[in-house]
Amino acid sequence: MVLSDRDIKNALASGRITISPKPDLKVQLGSCSIDLRLGSRFRVFNYSKLAYIDPNKPARDMMTEVIVRDDESFILQPGDFVLATSIESLTLPNNLLARLEGRSSLGRLGIVVHSTASVFDPGWEGVVVMELGNLGRMPVALYPGMRVCALTFEELSSNAEVPYNKKKSAKYMGQKTPEASKIGEER
Repeated sequence: MVLSDRDIKNALASGRITISPKPDLKVQLGSCSIDLRLGSRFRVFNYSKLAYIDPNKPARDMMTEVIVRDDESFILQPGDFVLATSIESLTLPNNLLARLEGRSSLGRLGIVVHSTASVFDPGWEGVVVMELGNLGRMPVALYPGMRVCALTFEELSSNAEVPYNKKKSAKYMGQKTPEASKIGEER
């Protein structure tokens, strides 16, 4: 079951869902979702230094972090793919998951906010990391603080037996910056 605006407000008020800093519900709350704002940290591929990506090798040289000042924009070029964070961090209980959704207004400009990583497991803690892509033919300016994505929340039939914060393989738990892929740790 997807939570309604009323359920989201109640979950925030009771502390069942924690979003920090607290969202402005008059602006960010939708009928069944809550918008998050774009942070200032981006991670971009070093495509001019690498011939290809090898997921079995450490990612430390694969990407570089770019920090944009609040009064500047990040220009997402056509065909580019970057990781970005939300301003808000999120904490979920053991019986609720969040789904990352794009905003229609940005989608109409060719901007997608996730490729595959749309689910935030029960027990998640950390900032929301987005996989931003520009599918259009024109560069698009993105500004820290703009509403860039939305989260919906779904109730589980029972508490997760092993929530994300209890998994030994929780590679991205508590992240505060857009971290490069850690798929090489799965070998």
